Amino acid sequence: MNLNIVLFQPEIPQNTGNIGRTCVLTNCKLHLIKPLGFSLDEKAVRRAGLDYWPQLELEIHESYEALREKYKNGTFYFCTTKGTKYYNEPNFKEGDFLVFGRESKGLPDYIREENKDNLIKVPMVDTTTRSLNLSNTVAIIAYEGLRQIGFKNMK
Repeated sequence: MNLNIVLFQPEIPQNTGNIGRTCVLTNCKLHLIKPLGFSLDEKAVRRAGLDYWPQLELEIHESYEALREKYKNGTFYFCTTKGTKYYNEPNFKEGDFLVFGRESKGLPDYIREENKDNLIKVPMVDTTTRSLNLSNTVAIIAYEGLRQIGFKNMK
């Protein structure tokens, strides 16, 4: 497994399906933190993930705290428009966790406050648009991490 992709309370099934597909094709593990804004049985998730969904390495966590307790020795990076560093600045390692917030609200203040040193962002122009689509942001940051670890086990 290359990286861990974490979605904090995802709301849009198509995004989760697309991210699941990206995880399968990059040997990354997907973690979903409840509550989810949809059922994993929804057609939209399956359609977006296509035939990749059964191959997905997936963990579902009851809470953010449960994830952190289980992986207390892991290195976590928090992807947010309020990040203090660009996504290419950390030195990613195999097994690192990339945490992404809800589509509508991002990561809660308490998570950002607890992890100020590990907030990263994708640069964007200043506009009235809130941010890039979640699945696009995951792909951008995940591929930077994968590049840094040498695209291990990828062709």
